[in-house]
Amino acid sequence: MENSNTFAPFAEKKNFRLLRSATIYGPNASGKSNLIKALDAMQDIVLFSYSKYQRGDTLPIEPFLLDAQSRHAPSEFEVMFIEGGVQYQYGFVATKERIEEEWLYAYPKKTAQKWYHRIGDKWTFGSYFRGNKKLWSESTRENSLFLSTAVNMNSEMLRPVYDWFKKKLHILSNAKEYWHPSFTYQLCEDEEHKKRVLEFLKVADMDIDDIEVEEKPFDPNEMLPDDVPEVLKKEIVDELQGKKLKTAYSIHTDLQGERVRFKVDTHESEGTKKFISFIGPWIDTLENGYVMVIDELHDNFHPLMVKFLIQLFHDNDINTRNAQLIFTSHETTVMSQDIFRRDQIWFCDKKNKATQLYSLVEFKPRKGVTDIEKAYLSGRYEALPFISIPYGLIQRDSDGPQE
Repeated sequence: MENSNTFAPFAEKKNFRLLRSATIYGPNASGKSNLIKALDAMQDIVLFSYSKYQRGDTLPIEPFLLDAQSRHAPSEFEVMFIEGGVQYQYGFVATKERIEEEWLYAYPKKTAQKWYHRIGDKWTFGSYFRGNKKLWSESTRENSLFLSTAVNMNSEMLRPVYDWFKKKLHILSNAKEYWHPSFTYQLCEDEEHKKRVLEFLKVADMDIDDIEVEEKPFDPNEMLPDDVPEVLKKEIVDELQGKKLKTAYSIHTDLQGERVRFKVDTHESEGTKKFISFIGPWIDTLENGYVMVIDELHDNFHPLMVKFLIQLFHDNDINTRNAQLIFTSHETTVMSQDIFRRDQIWFCDKKNKATQLYSLVEFKPRKGVTDIEKAYLSGRYEALPFISIPYGLIQRDSDGPQE
C-alpha cells in the first residue's frame, strides 16, 4: 500500500514520501468545512491581495468568534509544499485590516534557506534571495502580501511559489467555471480526452453511450422561455448577444437499439450532472499532478462511486504525475485499511467549542485487523455527533404511543 498510496517526490530521497490522498471525518459543525475555507482564504489573499484589494479594503479572514481573546486576535496560515523539485515553507499572520507577519523558507538542498521574513513594516532578507527587495518591500501595502506584490512586479524567483497557489491548488469552492459541466464538455472536443470521459461514464454505469456538444449563436427567441421577465431578459440579452453557447447532449440507446439524445441540463438527474462536472477536473488533475481539495465528496454519489474516485489517485498507472486529493466526507464505508493507510484518515472534533484536527495514527489501530469503520461508529475515535431526543418530542402514555 505504501507504493500506491504514497509517492517519493525526490528521486534521491526514497524514504521521503508524501500521501496521495487524505480524508477528514467528523460530525456536522465540527469544523471540516472551515478547514477548507481557511485554505481557500489563504489562496485568495495570495492571488489577489495586490491586484484586487486596495488600500483600506478588508481581507477575507474570519477569526474564531467563540472566545473573547481569539475574536480580536490575528489568524495564522502556513503551508509546506513542493514545486519544481524544491520544498517551500510559506506563511503569514493577518487580521482583516493588515498583514502582521509573513515568511518564506526554501529547501533546495538539505538545509533551510530563509528568503525573507516580514514583521509589520520591518523586513529581513536572506542572502539567497535575489531581486529588487527595496522596491518590492516599499510597494507592499499593509493589507497585501510581499509575495503577491513582488510577483506582480516581476519577481521570477518567487513565481513558482505564487504559481503553486494559482495553478496547482484546486479547491472545489473556488473556480466555479472549472467545476461546471462545460469544462468536461470542453475536454470532449479532443478525441483522446473524450474517450476518457466516456470510460468514466461507463465505469459509473450511467447508461450513456456518447456525449455530443453543439455550439450555436445565442438566439433569445429560441433559448429563452417566454415567461422570463422583460427586465431579466434584457440583462441576459445584453450579456450574451453575439456569443456562441454550447449545449450538451447525452446519447442513450433505447429498447429497440436506436440512439436517443437527452439534453443534459433538462433530462439528466442531478447526480449524473454532478458526476459529469467531476469528470473533467478529475482527468485534468490526474494528468497534471494538481492538488484537489473537495468538501463533502460523498454528496449525490453512491459509496462505490466514492471508492472508485479515490482509488484513481492510488493507481500508479493512472496517477503518474503524483496528483493529491484532500476531501471531507461522512461516507464511512470507504473508511477501510484496504483503501487508506492509517495516516490518511483524519478527524475533526470540537473541544471547548474549537475545532481539533487529529489523525487515526494517534489511536494505533491494528494494521489489517481493526475494522476502522466499526470502531469509528462505536465512538472509539470520537468525532461523532451527540444526538439526544428532547423530553416531550416523542409523547407516550401508559398504554403506548399516542395516535
